[in-house]
Amino acid sequence: MGPGQGEDKIMDRAMDRDGHTQRSGEGQSPSIRRKGARTLVRWLLALAYGFAGYKHLEAPAGFIAITPGWVPDAALVVRVTGWCEIAGAIGLLLPTVRLRPVRVAAALGLALYALCVWPANIHHAVDNIAIGGVRLGWWYHGPRLALQPLIIWAPLWAVGLVDWPFRRAGTGKR
Repeated sequence: MGPGQGEDKIMDRAMDRDGHTQRSGEGQSPSIRRKGARTLVRWLLALAYGFAGYKHLEAPAGFIAITPGWVPDAALVVRVTGWCEIAGAIGLLLPTVRLRPVRVAAALGLALYALCVWPANIHHAVDNIAIGGVRLGWWYHGPRLALQPLIIWAPLWAVGLVDWPFRRAGTGKR
């Protein structure tokens, strides 16, 4: 083999814990794959919450419109929740070394936030509130409401606070 030939094959291999070489991704332990999935979910959540927070501050009218009437000072609540979403998004992206408590607090805050805004989503759906003159039907509201528990769960799983439903059955191992 000449210079440079086969280097990609060598670089594409990794050692498993028994010292055997294997191609990247093959035979990886579930915990390694789960860590990568958690990182991906953290980044996706950070992007989604960062964008939503920006929209709460830049164009609050739609969010104010879907806020239930029993919420005092809806405009202030929408502004504060926008900043909370942005802070949570930043917190999810912090490195775990020395800042894990902040990342965990961000995940807990975003999960609690998603739980607290559920009434606004229900209000939006049930009262068919138009935003910018557009009324969204149940094709949007049905899946949105059904997925709210996933939206609550995702930040908790992404930072490792919960493993459900990915724990191996009957072993108690992650």
